[in-house]
Parts: sequence; C-alpha cells; structure tokens
Amino acid sequence: MAKYTNTELIVREDILAKAKELAELISTSNEVQFFQKAEVQISSNDQIQVLISAIKKKQKEIVAFESFNNAKMVEKIEKEIVDLQDQLDSIPIVNEFRQSQEDINYLLQLVMSIIRDTVSDKVAVESK
Repeated sequence: MAKYTNTELIVREDILAKAKELAELISTSNEVQFFQKAEVQISSNDQIQVLISAIKKKQKEIVAFESFNNAKMVEKIEKEIVDLQDQLDSIPIVNEFRQSQEDINYLLQLVMSIIRDTVSDKVAVESK
C-alpha cells in the first residue's frame, strides 16, 4: 500500500511536480549560484569571521549590561558595534552577499506574486 504525506494527499501530484521543478530552476539560477559562491568566500575569510564574532560578542555584552541597567555601557558597546559593522560593510564581498540575498528574496516574492495573481484571476481569492 502506498504511503502519502498530508501535503501529497491534499495537493495534486502534478502541482507538486511543477513546484519541485520551479524550486530546482530557482536553486540553479544565477542569483542563487552567486549567493552560494559569496557565502563560501565569507565563511573562509578570516577577517570577516573575526568581525562577525566580535559583533556577536558585543551583542551578548549589551544583553548583560541591559540586565544590570547600565545604560552607559550599553551605549558604549552599541557604538563599538556600529564601528565593527562599518568595518564589515566596507568589505566588498559582504555587500555583494547582502545584495545577492536581496536578489533571491525579490525573485521569490516575484514568483509568489505571479502565482497569487494568476490564481486570483481564475478564482475569487483574497490577496494578502
């Protein structure tokens, strides 16, 4: 006896197949490929990793000083984080990585909008 997940029981197989095909197309797009390359470069860049670790450490320090109601130290550490973030933002691959994230999000939103609009044209569907 064949076993099906809840999703497979509700959604027709041809719709699932097309969704998987679309997902494959998106995952092989230039935007995703660039994102993956930038991600590898970022993860292997010692300078970037040191800056990211320092920012995370400072964020934890802020939480600790907030629990002690020490506004002066929180303000001081927030300025240090801004400086670290500026250093991180000055590295070209970081900006390229962020841009690739935005490009992928835009692509996904565009696909969702097209699907929503197409379905809405065929059926009275409330858009959200």
